[in-house]
Amino acid sequence: MHRYSQLDHAPLFVPSVGDFAQGMLVQVPLPLWSFAQASSRPAPTGAELQQALADYYQGQQYVNVAPLNPMEELRNGAFLDIQNANGTNQVQLFVFANDTTQEALLVARLDNLGKGASGAAVQNMNLMLGLPEGAGLQ
Repeated sequence: MHRYSQLDHAPLFVPSVGDFAQGMLVQVPLPLWSFAQASSRPAPTGAELQQALADYYQGQQYVNVAPLNPMEELRNGAFLDIQNANGTNQVQLFVFANDTTQEALLVARLDNLGKGASGAAVQNMNLMLGLPEGAGLQ
């Protein structure tokens, strides 16, 4: 992550673990001020981070980018339920940000048994063989 982000300070990679058979949250806390130090531009806002992810993954079948600071899940009592993507080939991306403190938390939620190495292998095989990308995947 450090090499591709081109930041002076490496981001911290934080996987979540718990008492469940499958499902995974991967978190990357980002001090947004570090982006400003790595370039001559001001630190990005949470909205800019979320929009950059949404633009990059637009049209992707298996990546969903949630709105900034997604509170709907909290209201429904399922706030970042680690197992919410289980049984799918989806990666769900979330951005939680505080522009005042120039901090953000990027979170990816996925079914590590489905979207893990086996799902990626099937998806890549499909692409290499000219098959529909989702053949054999949920």
